[in-house]
Amino acid sequence: MESMMMIDAIQRLGIDHHFEEEIEAVLQKQYMKSSIHGDCDEDLYEVALRFRLLRQEGYTVPADVLNNFKNKEGKFKQNLREDIRGLMASQLSIGEDILEEAGNFSSLLLNACLQHLDHHQAAVVKNTLQHPHHKSLARFMTKNFLTDFQGTNGWINALQELAKIDFNMVKSVHQKEMLQISKWWKDLGLTEELKFARDQPLKWYMWPMAIIPDPRLSEQRIELTKPISLIYIIDDIFYVGGTLDELTLFTEAVNRWDLSAFKELPEYMKMCFKTLDDITNEISTKVHKVHKNPVGSLRKAWASLCNAFLVEAKWFASGHVPKAEEYLKNGAVSSGVHVVLVHLFFLLGHGITKDNVDLVDDFPGIISSTATILRLWDDLGSAKDENQDGHDGSYVECYLKEHRGSSVENARQIVAHMISNMWKRLNKECLSPNPFSTSFTKGSLNIARMVPLMYSYDDQQCLPGLEEHMKSLLLENLPYRNAQKIN
Repeated sequence: MESMMMIDAIQRLGIDHHFEEEIEAVLQKQYMKSSIHGDCDEDLYEVALRFRLLRQEGYTVPADVLNNFKNKEGKFKQNLREDIRGLMASQLSIGEDILEEAGNFSSLLLNACLQHLDHHQAAVVKNTLQHPHHKSLARFMTKNFLTDFQGTNGWINALQELAKIDFNMVKSVHQKEMLQISKWWKDLGLTEELKFARDQPLKWYMWPMAIIPDPRLSEQRIELTKPISLIYIIDDIFYVGGTLDELTLFTEAVNRWDLSAFKELPEYMKMCFKTLDDITNEISTKVHKVHKNPVGSLRKAWASLCNAFLVEAKWFASGHVPKAEEYLKNGAVSSGVHVVLVHLFFLLGHGITKDNVDLVDDFPGIISSTATILRLWDDLGSAKDENQDGHDGSYVECYLKEHRGSSVENARQIVAHMISNMWKRLNKECLSPNPFSTSFTKGSLNIARMVPLMYSYDDQQCLPGLEEHMKSLLLENLPYRNAQKIN
């Protein structure tokens, strides 16, 4: 039990990259134990913790382990209300109806007990309810967990100190990466030519920080920021900058990947495609040194994105509101998630077989579910996206047009339910056996985890949650004791 508690702490503190082999050995042992003997433990905390630790590493563990805590009527036992730690561990947010039922049950009891807890306990419970571990980014939550995580035994104190030292060291790595990206972006000169486009390299870099947090993957984070930046720029071209005729020619040229086809287009479009071509060739060359040349897959992903953008541009230029299902199918592609994950797949360099390349090209479930979560969250946004004056529609708008008499609030509830179902699908896609590496599946999950931070706008069209994390992760130090004292 203590080894599982230690793994939980290590992961929440964002230092699990130091202990990968040890964690795998313990979890393999726990999985074998639960497979052979079942999980008859009467302790809710232990059962829920073991279940989550195994599930999040891709082990296929049945959710019915929680049935042991139900009465004869099939309801969760009321005496569990005293087990605060077990109830918090039951905030699993991993999928399946029984897990949702357990989460709702524990939420009710935890909210009811808040007024009876001391200040620290109440703060920990509130943090657990607001940020379920499975849907949170560990490194983004490290400071919260350091505050929540109190204890007197040796390993707790040692891990806390290690986490503080690691946090500050990784911050330095991110600062160096940010300097490289800022220089790359400035040298491109796109902002001079595309006055209407967004100029937010720091925000764009936050995506790779979340997707691949391992400090050892510095080059991959820098390279992944480049296509992400271009997704935002091309999005602005389609929804703010270009005429429909220009956008049609732009899309045709990207599909043919032909520089000569851009002769009739405005200078800013030529410059954008030249940048896109350079980035694609640069990344392909780096990957090709070790693996199959990915240039065909990368070009295909960009063509699919532009095709989806053009479909939306035509809809909204003509005033056509598509059926909700048609909108969402196209919107999942126009989210840009496929482009990001195709690049991530090749940059990570794990499992690059012909079958896997064909699979990742074909918008598989692990990508489409992540993309749909982003699209629906984006459409739920409480403010227009930054300073864009273009119109790219929303699922809610399409739903209301299709279901006359339905309220906006009802449509938003349906979207929230769809997001929940997409999370269940994504979780299922990440379970073993699946054809992709652990790094890739975690990257897909991390995109879904990052989405709320990227699309929770306030009334001033700002992202206060994201800005707070930027400041914390890139600017602030965590104080720690002298290393000699720790020894």
